[in-house]
Amino acid sequence: MSKIEEKLVQALSETITDRFGIPEREGLVMVEIPKDNTNGDYATNLAMRLKKEVGKNPREIAETIKEGVLQRVPEVEKIDIAGPGFINFWIRKSSLASVINTVLEQQEHYGENTTGKGEKILVEYVSANPTGPLHLGHARGAVWGDALTRLLKASGYDCLREYYINDAGAQINNLGHSVLARYKQYFGQEEELPEDGYYGPDVVEIAKQIAERDGDKWLSVDPEEAYQYFRSEGKKIELERIKADLAYFRCGFDSWISEQWIRDTGMIEKTLQRLADMDLTYENEGALWMRTTNYGDDKDRVLRKTDGSYTYFTPDIANHMYKYDRGYTTLVNLWGADHHGYIARMQAAMEACGYPKGSLLVDIIQMVRLVDEGVEVKMSKRTGNAITIRELCDDIGVDSARYFFLARALDTHLDFDIGLARKRTNENPVYYAQYAHARICSILRRTGEVKGCESYENLNSEAESDLLRQISEFPNVVGDAAASRSPNKICNYVQKLAQYIHAFYTRSQVLNAENETLKEERLALAKAAGITLKNALYLLGVEAPEKM
Repeated sequence: MSKIEEKLVQALSETITDRFGIPEREGLVMVEIPKDNTNGDYATNLAMRLKKEVGKNPREIAETIKEGVLQRVPEVEKIDIAGPGFINFWIRKSSLASVINTVLEQQEHYGENTTGKGEKILVEYVSANPTGPLHLGHARGAVWGDALTRLLKASGYDCLREYYINDAGAQINNLGHSVLARYKQYFGQEEELPEDGYYGPDVVEIAKQIAERDGDKWLSVDPEEAYQYFRSEGKKIELERIKADLAYFRCGFDSWISEQWIRDTGMIEKTLQRLADMDLTYENEGALWMRTTNYGDDKDRVLRKTDGSYTYFTPDIANHMYKYDRGYTTLVNLWGADHHGYIARMQAAMEACGYPKGSLLVDIIQMVRLVDEGVEVKMSKRTGNAITIRELCDDIGVDSARYFFLARALDTHLDFDIGLARKRTNENPVYYAQYAHARICSILRRTGEVKGCESYENLNSEAESDLLRQISEFPNVVGDAAASRSPNKICNYVQKLAQYIHAFYTRSQVLNAENETLKEERLALAKAAGITLKNALYLLGVEAPEKM
């Protein structure tokens, strides 16, 4: 929230308390930037929302509010009451421009806010099995989780980025058998891959890597020893590749939690004991069940099967309890659409364990369809398999890949237009935004150090006012995008800011301004706009080039 917005909100709160006896409460007083700038710099529908509480006509309430705000906020030049009771505010140009010096002082920290109030939040994303390279479905979750955690950290949350490694169970067993089979084939032995094995070129490459390093020594050792080795090495090498691809995609993590580690440390047994002590489990027909129906699930769930093995649900419960045990009060999981039916049972399990209802949040990642010139692209030209993150980034660049994944809400299906993402024209939204930053830099390169001005009385054009309002809104947008877990709102903001920067660049003479004072004011505005755009792109993990 900009300083002007803060003053307006405070003045509105004080006025309705003073004039109507309405105490301050969170979420009551809100101001916004009108879509049409002919309706002022800011607006509020507060008078209409107070109609029942005050018992008066909204326009009458608005007149009273108008008087109170004019007395309290000297930066307000004019207030107009429109329609059924909208209140529109016009800010003195010199006051609106005060944001410039704020941006120049805060630099890369502009946009940061304290709306998170230090809340401890753990975000788990990607968490793909280490059985092959990451593909487009993983890519969308990876970049969304990365951008979300950047927003949370910028908004004052105590945020941890976590990857849960599914490195135990049948899939990993099949990986071990697959790598071992390919290793034997490398040395000319006839060996069948398991029916549910992994047939991709990555498995062939891992087997070759081990063969070139170790020779044929594993052909003559105990079969079980060889299998355990290839299971371990296959998992390790696949995970290393995943980490490298995520780093290439600019997706970072603070914590990597292994399912195998959870099993090896006895955490599952301790979790089952905790559940038993809370009378949440029972035996039936040789299996161990959890009473999840008492907490909204459609049926009770098996924790331990009749053969003594655990279901996938059991280590997942242990993992989530471990998250809470580390002090995190809110958990966010980004899961694929195929996990939709899993949400209720996990939330029921956490509520049953005594954790607050609503503290486990799950955002579903909808499917991605890659399209090139209207034709769906399903397979990699190189391998004939699904296209990987690395292949996509090598084709269109990391910036375009990240931006296109973030531009649409996570819960909507995404048609990823790879042809548009390749373009280096203003049709491509990321190019359009980056070009706006490069244009600002082209101005600043031709001058000396740019400092803030004592006042900005000369910034009166429509292009300058639009740009100033958009810059002022940035901290508010960041806080809102973090709270709503919507990085796509930053993409929307970036496009609007870029539009205003391009308009300012075209319409306002900066280096050739009419006088030196106007030149200095416009240079300061240009620099503030560049800083804001760079900060916004950083939250998306997109670079802000100085030349294009």
